[in-house]
Amino acid sequence: MISAQAPSAIQLRPYQQEACAGIHSQLRTNRSTLLIVATGLGKTVVFSHIAGDYISRGRVMVLAHREELVTQAWRSLKRITGYEPDMEMGEWQAQTYGVWQSPIVVGTIQTQIAGFGGQGRMRKFDPADFSLLVIDEAHHAAAASYREVIGYYTCNPNLKVLGVTATPDRADERALGGIFQTVAFEMDIRDGIDGGWLVPVEQQSVDVEGLDYSSVRTTAGDLNGADLARVLEFEDALHGIASPTVDLCGDRKTLIFAASLAQAERLCEILNRHKPDSADWVHGGTPKDKRRELFERYASRQFQYLVNVGVATEGFDDPGIQVVVMARPTKSRSLYAQMAGRGTRPLPGLIEDREDAQQRQAAILASGKPCVEIIDFVGNCGRHKLVTSADILGGRYSDQIVDRAKKNAERKSADAGKPVDVIEELEEAERQIEEERRKAEEAARRSHLRVRAKYSTAKVNPFDVLHIEPCREPAWHKDRQPTPKQVAFLERSGVDVAGLSFTHARQIIDTIIKNREDGRCSFKQAQVLSWHGYDPREITFKQARTIINEMAANGWRPIG
Repeated sequence: MISAQAPSAIQLRPYQQEACAGIHSQLRTNRSTLLIVATGLGKTVVFSHIAGDYISRGRVMVLAHREELVTQAWRSLKRITGYEPDMEMGEWQAQTYGVWQSPIVVGTIQTQIAGFGGQGRMRKFDPADFSLLVIDEAHHAAAASYREVIGYYTCNPNLKVLGVTATPDRADERALGGIFQTVAFEMDIRDGIDGGWLVPVEQQSVDVEGLDYSSVRTTAGDLNGADLARVLEFEDALHGIASPTVDLCGDRKTLIFAASLAQAERLCEILNRHKPDSADWVHGGTPKDKRRELFERYASRQFQYLVNVGVATEGFDDPGIQVVVMARPTKSRSLYAQMAGRGTRPLPGLIEDREDAQQRQAAILASGKPCVEIIDFVGNCGRHKLVTSADILGGRYSDQIVDRAKKNAERKSADAGKPVDVIEELEEAERQIEEERRKAEEAARRSHLRVRAKYSTAKVNPFDVLHIEPCREPAWHKDRQPTPKQVAFLERSGVDVAGLSFTHARQIIDTIIKNREDGRCSFKQAQVLSWHGYDPREITFKQARTIINEMAANGWRPIG
């Protein structure tokens, strides 16, 4: 009989504890739920703990689409649960009955649908034996292969399904909303940086003369691979990318993403001309043993630049990476997040013993890797709207703010020849747009469009009262109504909840709580002050109370 070894005592981080609690809560009342945590925040650790909690109810199946992810999951599950998982992948066959079978099975989605008389090897497993199905990198779950496998195992009415992914693209959001009933927990890259769990992101834009993406077609929501390869394989484009890479990266460990095998091979060749034996390259067809050996040499800093084609986007962890070079543009937010996320991990052993975010941030700042630099190569984009660091860090901002920050960051870094802090650019863009909004409101007042008339003839817009822009609403929360707890909080605060979505209710609640912590006036006070022509943003709670009391005693006429 398979017996458990003593599991490793891995202390869950506070947000990982919250994620586990959220997953258990959602799966008590739903068949499926989704965990969304950015690259580097330990999603494998979280689902390994969940798996350990479920094995007493039945076997656990963990599926991914690449060998590296399966191997990573196998190691984590063994370390955390104490059980050595069975492997169902290629030549590896999991036990399906008897005393030697493991309570955990890990494998690839490709193996599940292959073989077994054309029915797929999933048919060798009885869905009734399983209590939990985990889909790693669940943004792929909308594919027909995943739907087929999920449909097979969910023939067991007691089976629960957990999907885990980093921040997905908007198209992925819509698709995942049709597969997973709820979102148990969300934490994006910005949250990880603010919490001191990930390193800050700086962006450097490099304007490459003659680089023109305008003729590249769009296929399945991203730049057409063949068209993009033709643009990037030109000699001028290759040198326009390689030379600045050498100049900007210095001696820092660098990961480079290329669009094609030809581009990767030629980039590697040119980099080695600049700095002999400094670069190597890898792609999906590289033999597995050679790929492992190459990754080991890169991890031990035997060469500086690793040029890859679609290999280091998922399941590749090297905290020593200091620069990520985007030698291939993309319109996919999820792909860009995966690529940038390869460099956001802090150096090992740096933050785990730090008690709070400020201590972790200070430790990162004082380390040999105070940030990760993302280098984008800018050309004529034509009609394409290419993704940059601002897109993956700007989830809490409106599209208008993100677009402004992207333009500002690109212009500043290209003009100055040095990277800019992306979070600072987002905050500056928010200030700029808020200032423009404030001036527009003042102009309206000067034109005798009185604020009081506005608020007395129309429903009070809570975003106007709080002077914030509605954030982008993820597609999986589309049409989701506020929870009873959110409604109760908002109603106590004086907010009309009619027409508010779950996402915007949460944004308003977060703003109200932050204003309270900062000593600013309450929502009810801000509403009264706005109604009578005051700008409540810089008015404290005590000041607001004094002004309102004086106005009440003065027949509700503005004071002064």
